[in-house]
Parts: sequence; C-alpha cells; structure tokens
Amino acid sequence: MKFEVYCDEALPDLFTSQRPRARYLMIGSLWLPAEMREEAKARIAALRARHAVWGEMKWTKISPSKQAFYEELVDVFMSFGMNMRFRCIAVDREQVNLALHQNDGELGFYKFYYQLLHHWILDFNEYRIFCDLKTNRDRKRLHDLQRCLHYSNLSATIADIQSLPSPEVALLQLCDVLLGAASSRINETLGAGTAQEAVVRRLEERLNRRQIGPTSRTEEKFNVFKIRLGGGW
Repeated sequence: MKFEVYCDEALPDLFTSQRPRARYLMIGSLWLPAEMREEAKARIAALRARHAVWGEMKWTKISPSKQAFYEELVDVFMSFGMNMRFRCIAVDREQVNLALHQNDGELGFYKFYYQLLHHWILDFNEYRIFCDLKTNRDRKRLHDLQRCLHYSNLSATIADIQSLPSPEVALLQLCDVLLGAASSRINETLGAGTAQEAVVRRLEERLNRRQIGPTSRTEEKFNVFKIRLGGGW
C-alpha cells in the first residue's frame, strides 16, 4: 500500500540557540494513504470556503476570529479515523549532547527525524515523505535520511523524501497545527483563555484525553513520543 507522510517541526533551533524559548524540540508527521490525499485536500478546501479563511493555516495564526475554523479543522482530522494519523517526537534539549552528533546541531536534528519516522514504517508498504522547505538547511540531509530509512526498512520502499513550501501544501499546514497543539502542552506554553487553548481542548475532547501528553508506543491516532535519550520509551 502507498502512504504519504507530511512533516513539520517546532522550535528547531533549540539545540543551538543561546536563548532557547522552550525545553522540547518537536517534530511532527501526518500519515495517510496516498489514495486519500485528494479527499483530504477537498475537505480542507470546503472548510476554508465555509469560513472564508484563506492563506496559510498555522498554529501561530489561530485567533479568536478564526477559532471556529481551527476547531472544525480538528474535526476534519478526526473524521478520517485511522486513515489519517499523527505522530510527533519531543526531544529534551537539556539531555542532548551535541558531541555525540559531531557537534552538529543539524545532524542531531535529522537523527531525531529518523526516530520519528522509522517506527511507523511497515513492511511491504511504499512511503513518500514531504518536509517543510527550509532554505537554510543542507539539502543533502534529506538524501541521507532517505538512505538510512531504506537500509533499516529493507522490506518497505522509501520512494522519496523531498521538501516542499508549506504555504502551498494544505497537509503540511495541518501537520503544523497539530504539532503546535502538542508542543504547547509538552512545553507548557498554552495561554489560558486563548483561542489556541480552545482548539487544543477540542482536540483533547475528540481524542478522549484529559490532556495531550506522552503516549504509549501503541497509540495510533495521535502518538506523542517523548524520547528518553538514556534509553526506554
């Protein structure tokens, strides 16, 4: 079966920043069968038209005037059931030893990208992976990531890993919103009484969770992997 994976990150500069804004670097991924891409895009387009919301969908753009739109965007994600799944990884910057990554923060970043993706790649499936385009990144890293995923998943096909501009890709934007919700809980940055809090609570209600947080390895709809760099889950 063919799958597509749409990836984004939150706070990617935490490994190297002199003034870090939070504790956990977050990388997120949205997974769906390739054959469902057009249906997903159509549902999002219909939601945009109904609310007259245009431009890029982003966690940071959630405002009181657009709260209802983003709450219903959560409903679109949930409406696909297990045909649309989300997984993110949270990396504690205080536990990262860059000496283990050749003192290269970007190399370390892509090693965690590997950890995010590898565990959800299953035998005998084909995967195309799309990352948000970052112009300041070494594009060779994506080829290295594809090669590593290939050698560790020989019974699956990693057809492609490429970067795309998120303003042009609705499913990258949906990943950004879901990742922002998870990051706001993990990093404890969610403001009380804000439109963002309302959207997070809508997601938590639909997931039947008291609060978004680290999940078990077996969680399939909305998986939050808080990696323990000393080992374990």
